[in-house]
Amino acid sequence: MHYGYIGLGNLGAACAGRLVKAGFQVTVHDLNPALTVPGAARADSAEALAARVDHVITCLPSPAVSEKVLQSILPQMKPGASWVEMSTLGRDDVLRLAAVAAGHGIRMMELPVTGGVHLAHQGKITMLAGGDRDLYDTHHKAMQAMGDRIFHMGPLGSSSIIKVITNMLAFIHLKATSEALMLARRGGLDLAQAWHAIKASSGNSFVHETEGALILNGSYDIAFSIDLALKDMGFALNFGKEFGVPLELAAMTHQTYVAARAAYGGEAQSPMIAKLLEDLLHTDLRAPGFPSRLE
Repeated sequence: MHYGYIGLGNLGAACAGRLVKAGFQVTVHDLNPALTVPGAARADSAEALAARVDHVITCLPSPAVSEKVLQSILPQMKPGASWVEMSTLGRDDVLRLAAVAAGHGIRMMELPVTGGVHLAHQGKITMLAGGDRDLYDTHHKAMQAMGDRIFHMGPLGSSSIIKVITNMLAFIHLKATSEALMLARRGGLDLAQAWHAIKASSGNSFVHETEGALILNGSYDIAFSIDLALKDMGFALNFGKEFGVPLELAAMTHQTYVAARAAYGGEAQSPMIAKLLEDLLHTDLRAPGFPSRLE
């Protein structure tokens, strides 16, 4: 199949690249003409891309951008084409945009992912598919090219819920590991040794192993911004209200991210919530031997 991929940010470029490496024919488009994917053809517009390909994948920064792109490509998409949306959207956005697409005879599958950009480059990211089972089956080989753990979560809207849950947990874990590392530092421990000890303990987490290492390096560079974290935390808190679930830790963590945006700006890296503690206590969390980026 010939896939079109719209949105070549950190995640999109990695996933499109995995499709190319797996032998799929891929055409890409991004508003920034400098962004390309080796081995992929390039379309000058989203409309031109949609007219050339069998199916369109999007990976975009917000629901508003997803809707704008969708409206532009729907009139150009081929009969029988489908739309695979990898952006993180709220459930209501997913259902609303799926209805818009259906009005043009186009079916949607939601496909948010989790695990980090470094795993996307390796083809090891976790994929959370939502939509009709036959559509899931149609795109299964493409999903296998992009990720190694693939879950069909159920009908449209299901994946948006689980993606928000996984991100909410990651942000809470990041706040927890930041406080743990600071406790070790102020307690006089060797931070590198403390990080390894936590990694080998019952208190370990994926976030400690990955983002914790970037904190100790001082780069904080996980390729995920504070603004994106706040967007996802907002989705989580809204689900809490809708489903009647008190989210005390999520609410506290949300406020930490609000403070980080005020201090460092919305484009700053999300692990910089640890820097709030560093600045408050005039104590850095540096340790030698940790990477500036995850590979």
